[in-house]
Amino acid sequence: MALSTKYGRTYHYPFSPGTTSDDRINHEYASDLFAIRNLIHTEKLDGENNCLSRYGVFARSHTAPTVSPWTSVLRQRWALIRHELGNLEIFGENLFAIHSIAYDRLDAHFFVFAIREHDVWLSWEETQFYARLLDFPTVPELARRTAPLQPQIIENEVLALAGETSRLGSFDALTGAPSAMEGIVSRDSDAYATALFPHRVFKYVRKGHVQTDEHWTRTWRRAPLMGERRNA
Repeated sequence: MALSTKYGRTYHYPFSPGTTSDDRINHEYASDLFAIRNLIHTEKLDGENNCLSRYGVFARSHTAPTVSPWTSVLRQRWALIRHELGNLEIFGENLFAIHSIAYDRLDAHFFVFAIREHDVWLSWEETQFYARLLDFPTVPELARRTAPLQPQIIENEVLALAGETSRLGSFDALTGAPSAMEGIVSRDSDAYATALFPHRVFKYVRKGHVQTDEHWTRTWRRAPLMGERRNA
């Protein structure tokens, strides 16, 4: 039995080119936008989805805490704050291990993108508040929009943002060439019930992003922080 509910699968925008055979697409996102008062676009970072709760540090499965080597430092951090978490579940992108995109402006390895408390996803402002309280950064915020949200305007904006490089300095992990960011995650910036997740969060992922294979876990490399790059 799982200790908690894992992060839900985020539905793609219909115009997201980076879908795979098992991805889900929200073809009704236009009508969902009309129920949202405030929308924010955040950068989708290329790492591992990890969750910190009072029960431990989890990866995609919440049946048991993860013991992967690239979460060792995060697990040490969790041990220091676990009694402060209460019913909060902190979801973030763990960039400790390099995936398909590498970043040269990292000042941390764990970036919070959402926080759940019981059956509610907290607002973006609450998420930022708790992240600061726990001394974690949040994923880069790219833009905000208020109602009425027009689907064509949102699509144009997402496409324009997706062509930019990462706010953390992105480059191809294999070739070293400059790289566009992995994608965009748009979310209702207000709090909402977990049951509404498919209708309040949408993503855009660029085509051909994933370059890792089944041998990734045997050959993974640690991502250096900015200070380490300067001192190298």
